[in-house]
Amino acid sequence: MSYKRRISIFFFSDSIIVVIALFIGSALTNIHFDFASSTYMLSTLILLSCHHFFSYIYKLYKKAWLYASIGELLIVLKTVSFTFLTVGILQFIFFQDAYLRLIVVTWMLHMLLIGGSRFGWRVLNNYRKSEDDSKIRTLIVGAGSAGTMVARQLLLSHDAELKPVAFIDDDVKKQHLDILGIPVFGGRNKIEKAIQHYQVENIVIALPSLERRELNLIVQKCLKTGIRTQTIPRLEDLMTGKIAVNHFRDVQVEDLLGREPVQLDSERISDYLTNKIVLITGAGGSIGSEICRQVCKFQPQKLILLGHGENSIYSIRMELEESYGSSGIEFYTEIADIQDGDKMMSLMKEYQPNVVYHAAAHKHVPLMEMNPDEAVKNNIIGTLNVANAANWNRVDDFVMISTDKAVNPTSVMGATKRLAELIIQHINKESETKFVAVRFGNVLGSRGSVIPLFTKQIQRGGPVTVTHPDMVRYFMTIPEASRLVLQAGALAEGGEVFVLDMGEPVKIVDLAKNLIHLSGSTVEEIGIEYTGMRPGEKLFEELLKPGEIHEEQIHPKIYVGKTMNTDVESIMQLIDGFASMEKNTLREHLLFLSNDQATEKKLAVL
Repeated sequence: MSYKRRISIFFFSDSIIVVIALFIGSALTNIHFDFASSTYMLSTLILLSCHHFFSYIYKLYKKAWLYASIGELLIVLKTVSFTFLTVGILQFIFFQDAYLRLIVVTWMLHMLLIGGSRFGWRVLNNYRKSEDDSKIRTLIVGAGSAGTMVARQLLLSHDAELKPVAFIDDDVKKQHLDILGIPVFGGRNKIEKAIQHYQVENIVIALPSLERRELNLIVQKCLKTGIRTQTIPRLEDLMTGKIAVNHFRDVQVEDLLGREPVQLDSERISDYLTNKIVLITGAGGSIGSEICRQVCKFQPQKLILLGHGENSIYSIRMELEESYGSSGIEFYTEIADIQDGDKMMSLMKEYQPNVVYHAAAHKHVPLMEMNPDEAVKNNIIGTLNVANAANWNRVDDFVMISTDKAVNPTSVMGATKRLAELIIQHINKESETKFVAVRFGNVLGSRGSVIPLFTKQIQRGGPVTVTHPDMVRYFMTIPEASRLVLQAGALAEGGEVFVLDMGEPVKIVDLAKNLIHLSGSTVEEIGIEYTGMRPGEKLFEELLKPGEIHEEQIHPKIYVGKTMNTDVESIMQLIDGFASMEKNTLREHLLFLSNDQATEKKLAVL
């Protein structure tokens, strides 16, 4: 309906209501008018004029009555009250008398008819929608302000596919009450009963400000029911207006981490990234590309994307230019291998970066067990090349991506990353550049992680393969991992190892079960098969050795490890002689060097 037509309808219908209210009021008060008299005609004209004047002043005709609430009711009250107050004054001026009984009764009738006509439309509209059985019956978890907004949006929206039938809330003061005509069935322990009682087909979790650990427990309860579970956006996205409250998304595996996501100290990061030259190795990888995205938010002067795979580097370059091309950032791409020391030196000399993020590495544990020589060349020699080039060209900050598998390593990949940590800590002692490492747990959704593997297996109908029922891992998201890298650079003093406080470790088998539930299937339908631990794997991962840990966190959710003494001669001997070693011998030497052993014993073996 057009705006002009809407105004015309309200103007005409309110005029009729005013005349009817005056006619009924005169009958109820036994005040008899000659309806053809000038007195009655003038009174009616004054009443109509005053009503339309105050309706214009208080924008009564502009209100969306489909969403009417107490605020709109107060507008009606003000409009009608000021109308009759003005009419009374004008009656006294023109007729030296005011019909108080008539004014009071007509005021009441006016309020009833004007307010009733508006709210009656809303009630009728809501009733029609509540009777629509084609919509998906939905249980809303959370009867607070967010849950109420969700319910109201669903009730009022013509296009909504969901129909709220009940609330779940742990607040006992709300339980057994009706909110917007929807019953609050009980607390979280009543979720399964509510689903059965109301024949629920969908669940919406409307708790945007709840702590992640508590939210995880509720999500787990909902997933166990086998009903599709959705959630509303985060509180900060709602407050900033990025997303509306009715923009639901399916619960994702990130929601099951059981902890709050790490946040950035943006001001501190901005000080060392804005208008600076930044070089990122492995820029086409899952971690490297996300670091690129995060860095661009701080407006560097230049961003150099260095990688070995041309397709991935091309893709991230196109994405960044599309998103940040108008921001003034200069993008450069370099296809190069970090094993080429001369190339690394020439690139550092050409671009003179202020900050280097070293994300290029071989990270697949079983593959590196079979190819330890390649792990040495890429993870150790490649890191040494990039670090030496950064040192010689006086880069301000060098941040290396490491792994929790570098702690007491049992795999070739973990051992090479630990030796790479030791190398940069050694260079840091003699360099003007601040060299630091950042250790990650498993990164959800990154290449080679279990999530894509499990997802493919579920899509094929199963079974999902898990190596051991007791295997646990720490998990973080790709954005969190990238934020930690940026924060580490801002906090760096030189020589540290930074680690995210990732909460409690997650059982891999539980992760597999949750993914199965999220897909809408059951564990019985898909199945879980145990395949046995692979070479180099550990049941439990560690983040820091006891001797490495500082007592206090230097940033919320971030720990820092102490600088360790480095036996760099033994590492250099390994680098010089690894090419002539058999794979098993090389593997043994890597594990021996990367664990805390006496220097004399290491040298004796070598």
